[in-house]
Amino acid sequence: MVESWDFWVTVFLGLLIVHYLKQLWTSRNYPPGPFQLPLIGGILRIGTGLSHNILIKLAEEYGKIYTLWLGHQPIVVVSGFEAVKEVLVDHSDDFTGRPVSAFVKIGLEKSVVPGILFSSGDIWKQHRRFGLVTLRKMGVGKKLMESQIEMEAKHLVESFACTKGQPCDPMLPITNAVSNVICALAYGYRFSPEDEVFKEKLKSVDYITKNATSVSSVLYETFPWLMQHLPGSHQKLLEILKKEISFAMMEIEKHREHQDKYEPQDIIDFYLLQMEKSKNDPTSTYSDDNLAQFINDLLIAGTETSATSLQWALLLMVSYPDIQDKVYKEIEEVLASSESFSYQDHKKLPYTNAVIHEVLRARYILLFGLPRECVKDVTIRGFHIPKGTFIISDLRSVLLDPEHWETPEKFNPHHFLDKDGHFIAGDEFLPFGAGARLCLGDQLAKMEMFLFFTHLLRIFKFQLPEGVKALNTEPIFGFTLHPHPYKICAVPRST
Repeated sequence: MVESWDFWVTVFLGLLIVHYLKQLWTSRNYPPGPFQLPLIGGILRIGTGLSHNILIKLAEEYGKIYTLWLGHQPIVVVSGFEAVKEVLVDHSDDFTGRPVSAFVKIGLEKSVVPGILFSSGDIWKQHRRFGLVTLRKMGVGKKLMESQIEMEAKHLVESFACTKGQPCDPMLPITNAVSNVICALAYGYRFSPEDEVFKEKLKSVDYITKNATSVSSVLYETFPWLMQHLPGSHQKLLEILKKEISFAMMEIEKHREHQDKYEPQDIIDFYLLQMEKSKNDPTSTYSDDNLAQFINDLLIAGTETSATSLQWALLLMVSYPDIQDKVYKEIEEVLASSESFSYQDHKKLPYTNAVIHEVLRARYILLFGLPRECVKDVTIRGFHIPKGTFIISDLRSVLLDPEHWETPEKFNPHHFLDKDGHFIAGDEFLPFGAGARLCLGDQLAKMEMFLFFTHLLRIFKFQLPEGVKALNTEPIFGFTLHPHPYKICAVPRST
């Protein structure tokens, strides 16, 4: 019996060694990177140096293009403005694929990933075109959408006013306001902050974004066959994803019941109309499954990005009170006689516009841009990247590139001002990505940031609570980089 066990252990170790040597041989043409170990690849190297700048540090060691191995899966990371531009812009059509990770595929229980965020091919192309056209019809970038954002901005101002200048955590009221903009777009109505369903949805979004890069989630990507049977945060993530899909499906059915009673008012209405128009088209990918995931993609991505950026904006205004004073002074000088703002007013407020852009640059909220996938063999900087390879464009490295920013590690609005004080933004400003998969909601996010920020800064002076000398300006590590929890005082201005 013992001899039999010895035999099978020897066979197993032999197969493992052969597999490992084959993997090393296969990887010889990939860009260099951390040494890959059997089974786990280079994940150990990442785990021993976790920080929000880990990918930048690896680029300093291995070059502007390097390879990380997640188990047996090679991931090519591209760092710095020139290299990222080559991938996202110069070879835009070659990197339009989205890798189907084990977590996404098993979590959604679909052989083909629906929606827009993680889909590829015809599903992505049709849904991106639908999204762009529909958002334009609904007024994104125009006055129609501004009125919705302005209404939420007024609710946000009321929330801060209720604190009467006492210390408060801005996270919840900001998230409520931003999420309600997306809910109005998607469902045609906003939620009350006290609504229990709304509270649960916000908790779900928060949990997804904060645990997408947890240890158990990363292990799930490496060993899905094992981790799907083990407990951990990844199991709760899967449960939340299913619950949010169920809610979206219920909303779709409610809209379908009233589809013929009025003109399209929201994204679900427009989508159901598109489904009806395309029902005889064999190439159509419009379906209830795709719509439900499309809505969830918008809600999660649209809430998290703008809400976290606004939290960073207020934290930085408190940390740099001289900059906050300059913003208020410019707003008052230019818009003193105006009762309301327009997004177009950002052209009249170069310093305020520069501060908002610097928030998005200096506190870019993602650990890295969403991964892409080669749709054909490509040569980048002398390296052959085979079709199907996962690509990460390290947008953080672009926004902190010392070759393009005067003081990359410092919060400095003058990065976006010329010597005469005019606003400027170069090609290296890429918080929303670039190329064919440029963020679908970039225009909406810019409108939200400007209108929310100017409403708040015009009415309140934000300052530290009594006895607090400074706030922590370093991010919490995760796929999205949140500020540490903080409290500030929103003191009404005398005017």
